[in-house]
Amino acid sequence: MEDALSSTAGLLGDSARAAMLLSLMGGLALPAGELARIANVAPQTASGHLAKLLSGRLLRVERQGRHRYYRLAGAQVADALESLLVLSNRSNPRDANPQAAKLTPGSLGYARTCYAHIAGWLGVQIVESLQHRSLLKPADAKTYKITSAGKQWFEALEIDLPSSPTAREKAARRCLDWTERKHHLAGPIGCAMYRRFRELQWLAPVRDTRAVRVTLRGKQGLWDLLRIPIE
Repeated sequence: MEDALSSTAGLLGDSARAAMLLSLMGGLALPAGELARIANVAPQTASGHLAKLLSGRLLRVERQGRHRYYRLAGAQVADALESLLVLSNRSNPRDANPQAAKLTPGSLGYARTCYAHIAGWLGVQIVESLQHRSLLKPADAKTYKITSAGKQWFEALEIDLPSSPTAREKAARRCLDWTERKHHLAGPIGCAMYRRFRELQWLAPVRDTRAVRVTLRGKQGLWDLLRIPIE
């Protein structure tokens, strides 16, 4: 166990590999050439880094013709990275003076994707509103429980819940947000909510970044649905 932890920590400890992993936090698959550019290393060097990340089971690769696209190996990797960011972001200026560090719409701290679910201030606000309405409540350190009222609420929003009680228990996961230091909604339900908000044209990704923009329609929709004030 100690050797496995040390090996994984070593993979994350390299700045180029860390840059590659963080660029994949949005859930997209990127080619080796783009990852080399992001990490600011030569293509040959990038290939070596990617091979190590694949061997360490932090990445997986998808082949399309002659091209290879890399993505995070799964949600657990994204969760681990998000948790490490919490540790590395201990000196958060918002803790000392929240009013002096007001979040800016369009920034990563305001709203972003974390492996295909909503993170940042908006993600935390969504969870707090769901809990305030008794639609969601913490089940344990890793998951939320969807209440009976919550089941009806999600279904009304056209978000289908797993039919199996066992699967439903794991469908709403708690993910510690590195900018807010509170939990946002992850897991299949968190991802389904993000997809639904995209379908409703409430949210739109900011190009070349994980940041998410709230549209004019989204501002009204999030207020009507969850009473979340959006600037």
